[in-house]
Amino acid sequence: MANTAKTILVTGCSSGIGYVTAQLLQQRGHQVIAAARKPEDVARLAVEGFSSVQLDLADSQSIRQAVSTVLAMTGGKLDALFNNAAFGQPGAVEDLSRDVLRHQFETNVFGTQELTNLVIPVMRAQGHGRIIYNSSILGLVAMTYRGAYNASKFALEGLADTLRLELHGTHIHISLIEPGPILSDFRKNAFTLYQQNIDPSQSYHQATYQAIAVRLQKQGAAAPFTLPAKAVAEKVIHALEAKRPKIRYYVTVPTYLFAFLKRILPVSWLDAVLRKIA
Repeated sequence: MANTAKTILVTGCSSGIGYVTAQLLQQRGHQVIAAARKPEDVARLAVEGFSSVQLDLADSQSIRQAVSTVLAMTGGKLDALFNNAAFGQPGAVEDLSRDVLRHQFETNVFGTQELTNLVIPVMRAQGHGRIIYNSSILGLVAMTYRGAYNASKFALEGLADTLRLELHGTHIHISLIEPGPILSDFRKNAFTLYQQNIDPSQSYHQATYQAIAVRLQKQGAAAPFTLPAKAVAEKVIHALEAKRPKIRYYVTVPTYLFAFLKRILPVSWLDAVLRKIA
């Protein structure tokens, strides 16, 4: 059990990282408010014993309503926020329309930061807080055919790094978690978006898309060194409970590896490695 129980809002709890994190935090005695976009998932979480709230990060009104509901649940306090909810739009950059890119950023960047900005005054008033962003290895390095997601995570890291500087001295700590491959519904959801928004028949990358479609539909781990969602949840626990939380938490061997390679390799060499593995 945690030494001191904290209130924490976790977004994206319908499955995967968010769901497992909410479970483990609740088991450790924390007051978890589990957020999900779909009403049926909110209802299921409530049946499972969570305090749950509906939250669509692409909708400002939904964000404001969720924050109001959460503060009513917690008596106006919130010790921590885990910004986990996100999705990945596959596709070559040249095949991504303005609307598709906007949709990717509405959730992964704009909605996430709007939510964060609404809870910062609460944390300032109480004199402490923890804001934890779930980023990605793709917030450190870019990989082909993931341009929309790459860009959203690079943007999220820029906001988080800036916010950390601006909040210095407030006792509001900012942490970034950077997972590599994790078992979740991420690929399944990405395949649905691929089908909706990418037309391989009209693309220069048509042949590559055939392989991408196979990978996205693969069951289980699709890459070496894939870890279960619990690996991320354990980093969230440290970021929430540690006296001095880390600024960055790497998860999985690929993240450690590419963070190291990014420091030591010339960009052209790193590009060659990234092209080969992608």
